[in-house]
Amino acid sequence: MTTLSKVTVGILIFFLAQNLMAQTTVQQQIDSLKQQKEQVNFTEKEALKREVEEIVQRQKRGEITLEEARELKQEAARKRALNIENKLAILDNTIALLDRNEGIESFPQDTVPYVTKIEIGWGHKDQDNSRIFGIKYSDRSEPRPVVYDRRTYSDMVLAFGINNAIIDGQSLSDSPYELGGSRFFEIGAAWRTRVFKNSNFMRFSYGISLQFNGLQPKDNQYFVSTGPETTLETFDVDLKKSKLRMDNLVVPLYLEFGPSKFTKTDSKIRYSIRNQFRIGIGAYGGLNLSARQKLKYDRNGERAKDKLKRGYNTNDLVYGLGAYIGIDGVLLYTKYDLNPIFKDATTEQRNISFGVRFDLD
Repeated sequence: MTTLSKVTVGILIFFLAQNLMAQTTVQQQIDSLKQQKEQVNFTEKEALKREVEEIVQRQKRGEITLEEARELKQEAARKRALNIENKLAILDNTIALLDRNEGIESFPQDTVPYVTKIEIGWGHKDQDNSRIFGIKYSDRSEPRPVVYDRRTYSDMVLAFGINNAIIDGQSLSDSPYELGGSRFFEIGAAWRTRVFKNSNFMRFSYGISLQFNGLQPKDNQYFVSTGPETTLETFDVDLKKSKLRMDNLVVPLYLEFGPSKFTKTDSKIRYSIRNQFRIGIGAYGGLNLSARQKLKYDRNGERAKDKLKRGYNTNDLVYGLGAYIGIDGVLLYTKYDLNPIFKDATTEQRNISFGVRFDLD
């Protein structure tokens, strides 16, 4: 299985797991609410019992008369009965919402009234002593208030396409690398933050990405490191495959422009770029993690596959320019390394990529 296939399978497994986890979380919330229903009667009756005992003690101390004590007891019983009725109605309605919508996004004002909460901490106690060995457990947590004016959003980034190199003194059409066989793949996380308080036309887009850039030489050639320089040489038998792959970890920063849809309610302000035009221009910088070459060939009637993980004199620092343009999360994408691929090369080469990019929110 190729690296691209492995990554693709991993992404599919990730999203499947996320879906299963979401379903499990909803069911856990419903189960927790049903357990709380069982506790409502007990809790309110215990509270009524304590109130009645306090009223009796006040009567014994002469603070109130027998008739006043009777009226206070009736009022306390009426209040606790209404509490039970109202709490059970709230819990039943919350269960119905979760069950009907299979999630928590339908709650008014983006709040979650009853969510199981787990916190990990050390060296301190909480007020209700619901902490064991530094792990706090609680069946009920405070509602999560909506962020009124949300300025930052996050996406998962996937990009792939063709890869090649710009060589000093040569045009791209004269490149020694196959156009279709040289490819790139990128996966990462990105955040978008709007620049101005009252406008979303300009945004910063930033994050972290893994880039895999591949170069496939033409004419039965492969990469050879001879001292400080890496060159292309002809292999002694016919190659079925020859490819150099460079793995980079980079931090991109783009200035993004484009319209957005504005919505405002009493509880929130939102700017949506769904189905909107976007253009981004920026740069990236990072580290070259590794370089490896894969060779496939037949020698003496036997199939051979060599995987050579070496430095190949590639530059440790990676930096370049990038741009994208498109609608919503489907974008045309290009990037160009300003650093030469190889150190101390007689002729400098710089990696260039063209492809498509998907921003998955």
